[in-house]
Amino acid sequence: MEEQNNNGQLQIELKEEVAQGTYANLAIITHSSSEFILDFIRVMPGMPKAGVQSRIVVAPEHAKRLLRALEDNIAKYERVFGPIRISDEAPIPPLTSVKGEA
Repeated sequence: MEEQNNNGQLQIELKEEVAQGTYANLAIITHSSSEFILDFIRVMPGMPKAGVQSRIVVAPEHAKRLLRALEDNIAKYERVFGPIRISDEAPIPPLTSVKGEA
């Protein structure tokens, strides 16, 4: 558990193995009345299976805060580096037939 310092600020520890990050090129988001589940997946060309690299479960309020933080950071990125271009290809339809294994 993290402790707060005398100024009331949370001290966050970033472990070395986590700091390297995990690559994912697909996210599947599901939700219930009490939580949002974000599965980050790495899809490899020509492979029939794709592995979930990380699963994050958050409360609806935190999901909305994450959305706002992403919008803010994308806007900042685009002000510095220009618009993020998205391919003119048809958008990927929702994956309704995805079968997961626990």
